[in-house]
Amino acid sequence: MPLKTLKTEKRNRASAGLDAMSALQIATMMNREDAAVPRAIRGALQQIAEGIDLIARQLARGGRLIYVGTGTSGRIGALDAAEVPPTFGLSAETVQFVMAGGEAALPRAAEANEDDPHLGRRDMAARKPGRKDVVVGLAASGRTPYTVAALQYAQKKEAATIAVVCNRGSELARHARLAIEVEVGPEVLAGSTRLKAGTAQKLICNMLSTGAMARLGYVYDNLMVNLRPKNHKLFERGISIIENAAGVNHAQALQALQLADGRVPLAILMLKTKTNRTEAERRLRRAGGVVRRALGD
Repeated sequence: MPLKTLKTEKRNRASAGLDAMSALQIATMMNREDAAVPRAIRGALQQIAEGIDLIARQLARGGRLIYVGTGTSGRIGALDAAEVPPTFGLSAETVQFVMAGGEAALPRAAEANEDDPHLGRRDMAARKPGRKDVVVGLAASGRTPYTVAALQYAQKKEAATIAVVCNRGSELARHARLAIEVEVGPEVLAGSTRLKAGTAQKLICNMLSTGAMARLGYVYDNLMVNLRPKNHKLFERGISIIENAAGVNHAQALQALQLADGRVPLAILMLKTKTNRTEAERRLRRAGGVVRRALGD
């Protein structure tokens, strides 16, 4: 599909005369355009829900979630891959990213690599995707050679595949088991898909990863009970989570967290079941680490 025919490449009438607008006019116009993104995503909620369940199933089988993309899309995948493990207590191996140009392309653009399908296949092959894994390809245009080739390779190796694109009828979508297509329309700055398209991809990644973790029981209620309290802020957050989950005061939550060696789920279980650490550990182990299951809720 020729680039100029994509909706994300067309000129936006709402931003005509952008360079002659005042700062307030620019901010107002961009805010109005950005408001269209959640509306566009609303039309793909069924596909996003299917993606959540697909990711949850693959991870439950012991598989990995691997994001792949280039440029802004690649960085959005890398951001989610970096933040999911500490938020939900997963290993860094469980959620990964593959990006054209590698980690060096995170702070610095490496556009030339986007056009090389060989690099896409090579980089994905290095991760050895298999039937337990799920690979999410991110591309605003849906036609990036690197990402298409990487997703094709993953599919050939029987990994589950998801395409997240901002144009309909894309090549990337055709090579995925599940296509999430969200048309956000022309960008304020024509072709600059770091704007509405980037926002849409970030929102969708938020839904996919957070939804899958919730389905797997890595949260309790709406609390991130599996966070790793490795600094003062996170330690205080852990105490607050225990207070909310167990209905105790700050001092009681602090004592329980200390007795649990910083393990928030264990502290919650000790308090809510009024058991000692050994018994709480046994219940949590039998429940596969899922707090709600360990509580018998």
